[in-house]
Amino acid sequence: MMLTFAEIQNFLNQVSVENQPELNISVVRNITVEPIEPYLAYWAYQMGFAAQVQWGGYDSSIQDAIANNSQLFNSQTDCVLVFLKLEVLSAHLAQCFPTLTAKEIDSECERILEYAQTIIQGLRRQTTAMILWMGFERPLYPSWGILDLQRQTGQTATIQRLNAAIHSLLLGQENSYFVDLDLSLARLGSHHYFDYRYWHIGRSPYTRQALGEIATEVFKYIRALKGQNKKCLVLDCDNTLWGGVIGEDGLAGIKLSANSYPGSCFYEFQQAILNLYHRGILIALCSKNNEAEVWDVFHNHPDMVLQESHIACAQINWDDKAHNLHQIAQELNIGLDSLVFVDDSEFEVNLVRQLLPEVETIHLPRKRSTEYRQMLSSCGWFDTLALTQEDLDRGAMYSAAQQRAQAQKQFMSITQYHESLEMVAEISFADEFSMPRVAQLTQKTNQFNLTTQRYSEADIAGFISCSTSDVLYLQLKDKFGVYGIVGVCIVIYQDAHAVIDSLLLSCRVLGRHVEDAFLHEILKLVTHRECQTIEGQYQPTQKNMQVQSFYCDRSFTEQSAGRYHLDLIHCQDVPASRFVGEIISQVAKGG
Repeated sequence: MMLTFAEIQNFLNQVSVENQPELNISVVRNITVEPIEPYLAYWAYQMGFAAQVQWGGYDSSIQDAIANNSQLFNSQTDCVLVFLKLEVLSAHLAQCFPTLTAKEIDSECERILEYAQTIIQGLRRQTTAMILWMGFERPLYPSWGILDLQRQTGQTATIQRLNAAIHSLLLGQENSYFVDLDLSLARLGSHHYFDYRYWHIGRSPYTRQALGEIATEVFKYIRALKGQNKKCLVLDCDNTLWGGVIGEDGLAGIKLSANSYPGSCFYEFQQAILNLYHRGILIALCSKNNEAEVWDVFHNHPDMVLQESHIACAQINWDDKAHNLHQIAQELNIGLDSLVFVDDSEFEVNLVRQLLPEVETIHLPRKRSTEYRQMLSSCGWFDTLALTQEDLDRGAMYSAAQQRAQAQKQFMSITQYHESLEMVAEISFADEFSMPRVAQLTQKTNQFNLTTQRYSEADIAGFISCSTSDVLYLQLKDKFGVYGIVGVCIVIYQDAHAVIDSLLLSCRVLGRHVEDAFLHEILKLVTHRECQTIEGQYQPTQKNMQVQSFYCDRSFTEQSAGRYHLDLIHCQDVPASRFVGEIISQVAKGG
């Protein structure tokens, strides 16, 4: 549950953000929303950032958007929040709607859309940062009363059309998103959302509780932008996926039903889990149970929504769950901070919180099983800014990974196994179709990521269109299936010198030695671009220590801390990977 304003203030007073990187947020508004700042600071701290909030002038949105204000918008700005209240923009539409003719309504709507377009375009000229536009709330009490919803030209329909039109404007801009405040309003209820007294005193429309809810919604977007959304949902079984204990109640005795309470609670919860699976989230089991009894439920219970084919990994035994979560992360080749652990046992949840603080947890109290679906859906840890083909295919990819794991057991050495995979690497220039996945990899990849630069789709589009940079991606497949786009490289050119700004590989292909094939083709490309030298960069993090010697191991010379040099004229050719059977390159000759 969200902390109160006082609890958040007390929390912020006790922690230090001195060594945390900055998260720069700029706010454009025509209302008073300054009390949201502690909530923004709280969520930023939870992500490992120190929030720096810059405020535009009160009701000076146009001026802020079109002026060159380097303090409000600059290359370091991460996110711009736009709060425009309809009551300030157009009192006629918001408060005097029945007095307007159809022509006057259309004219007001046209004026507001021109106003919004000017702000959006002005912001985009000044910054590539994420824009989050807060939509207009629907009126609680429409001016035409109950007749309003029966009229296609009523106040409610008009405001909905305005929101839809602004949404369309945002879709035409990279890295710009519409935030539906009606969702926040519905979750809290109007009595907890609006503060009418402070609205009249200081044009401050929202309660602190509402500002906390809005900040929570905002950070779903920011968390996805920074690559801190989660990859895997790890589930307990008894009293979580079904009511009761399978070892005691038996298959017929557990509570799981499509139509009757209390089994319907768990049925709906499984439906929410299945939705996450189809959004590309990995599903794993971590249960203290007899394995055969758990799979018996999956195979034979008529109302079981989840099937064994949906489960990427399972640790069903009597070991402690912290150990089993380590095993799950290792088997899936992802970090512990990619996991969300769900359990009905407060003891198990607290154990994981203490021993594995990097794992997010959701405690499902048994007396609140009717709320399980809402608890999972509301967490926001699995939200993404784009859904790529790799996301949709992730379940099949991990099924292929299990086949690879079985095949590996037939070989005496890892070398023989890798050679048997018949890997084919395809290296191409990024385009509009691959751009969402390329951006996603920069946001999410941590382990094999030399610089951990995070880029939005707008940033990648900028690199692609620029004559002094190239964006490359690596696709991989083998005899078991397709991995999809698993590697990214961004090269920046400075006359006859090339700089590798980003070089990364998905955790799915770590240990396959495809990085050598990738680097081999990168060097071919920069040589074709008539570069004489190339620089590789390494910025250490807690998660990328495994690649700290990457450049030194491949004939680069360390010039200074984190900067590695290679003379392309006199160096020996860097060999491609012996394990990649075929390289299909669209980039070696410059495209």
